[in-house]
Amino acid sequence: MYNANEKVEPINVAEEVSRSFLDYSMSVIISRALPDARDGLKPSQRRILYAMHALSLFPGRKPYKCAKICGDTSGNYHP
Repeated sequence: MYNANEKVEPINVAEEVSRSFLDYSMSVIISRALPDARDGLKPSQRRILYAMHALSLFPGRKPYKCAKICGDTSGNYHP
């Protein structure tokens, strides 16, 4: 709530939007777009491999269609 003692500071909206967008884009690049140094995988790639493991897709097993893997990954592991 607003108190009479509070001071509202005017801001430049263009500068605030620019700064906020830059902060958000850097966060996305660091957390999602760059591969992890430990295993070289992006989070989305790691989720796909985990879904394939959960479906027991190993070498020598019956192949599955890509749509099944993508749907399973998206449905079960998408944040």
